[in-house]
Amino acid sequence: MVRHFHPTYKDRIAAITDLITHFETKGERFDKRKRNSLKLFDLDEQTINVKSFKVPNIFNKIAYRYLRDSKAKRSFEFATILEEKGIGTPQPIAYFEEEGLLFGRSFYVSEHLKYDLTYRELVKPSPYKGNVDILQAFSKFTYELHQKGVLFLDHSPGNTLIKIHPDHTYSFYLVDLNRMRFADQLTFKERMLNFNRLSPHIDDVRIMAEAYALESNEAPALVFEAMWEGVQNFQEGFRRKKALKKKLKFWKK
Repeated sequence: MVRHFHPTYKDRIAAITDLITHFETKGERFDKRKRNSLKLFDLDEQTINVKSFKVPNIFNKIAYRYLRDSKAKRSFEFATILEEKGIGTPQPIAYFEEEGLLFGRSFYVSEHLKYDLTYRELVKPSPYKGNVDILQAFSKFTYELHQKGVLFLDHSPGNTLIKIHPDHTYSFYLVDLNRMRFADQLTFKERMLNFNRLSPHIDDVRIMAEAYALESNEAPALVFEAMWEGVQNFQEGFRRKKALKKKLKFWKK
């Protein structure tokens, strides 16, 4: 088993390795994902989160073994970069990869962060739906990402954890990190398209656009137009994909 640890956890290598070895029989299931499995474990007085990635198909078994980094390794390395840049993400702890002729299972280990909500609660029925303050703060957070050259390709509703502080300020933490790109500078188009998977609601987009424009000194109308166009294009593509799946499912009957 290939393994790599964050320097902070070098003294707990044996304990963490034991959790991975007994992943199937120990720990508490955190969600019911079909593709990947998340479990919580106690490590001394800390709760840690272990993500077991699904065994890839034969093509990706070859690719992850010889051509590109695994999702677990990318998650760890990207989290480390975010940490260095001062961007919120659960503390990276380690990653593991099964050795062999072909790639097998892999695991990403991080701290388990206690949070109040995700971005999803801002767009779905909840007490936070359409919350102006949080949407504005989230847009400013995304602007800071872009200023630091971070393009989070999975910037979607479930992948930002939000903490609410007593003084009514907010902290944001990125998760599911295996798809990211880093650059010295991002184009205006790249920045605007980074919002396209978040909210389908025009009022939410307008709030985020105005907050982003205020930070970037861009014209609010220009930012909103570009941001909303990206959202509409994404939603249309999503609807077409959903309709195609429905047709294929019908013909399989």
